[in-house]
Amino acid sequence: MDRIKDAQIIRLIEQIGEHYRTNISNRFLRPILLQLNIDKSTWDLIEALTEKIEIYRYQGFHLDELYRQIAACARFVEIARNNMIPTLRNRLGNMPGGNDKILREMAASNFASNLKLFADLLNELFVNLADKDKNEAGKSQPVYTQIQELYNIGRLLVGV
Repeated sequence: MDRIKDAQIIRLIEQIGEHYRTNISNRFLRPILLQLNIDKSTWDLIEALTEKIEIYRYQGFHLDELYRQIAACARFVEIARNNMIPTLRNRLGNMPGGNDKILREMAASNFASNLKLFADLLNELFVNLADKDKNEAGKSQPVYTQIQELYNIGRLLVGV
């Protein structure tokens, strides 16, 4: 398959990146995110999807790379949901810098819903890519069926 240059998919990737930078990995939450038990290669894939859109906007995205980036983000969602949400308010409350107390409290209060929205956007991207993949694969096997990390993508994103 050629590179993905579909305008709707690129807009969705831009939306995912903007939401991630603003609501998930902002200045209040980033220090706590970096304490999560996530390996460097997973962080690199997350960063490629959420922060490096300019590199791919004109060249297009490789489908298999996009799938791997979505899988990495899905692992992040699961780890953050299980290891960060339960203790986030306490961890943010213990951080120095009294001037930002209200903003830290807002970041903590909204994190669970922002993480869910991030997961929903990732799921929408995956569904759109899988549909495009199936349509373009014809009689051959779609790419997503060949990537083992995607087998449990729904469970990771929905948290079931």
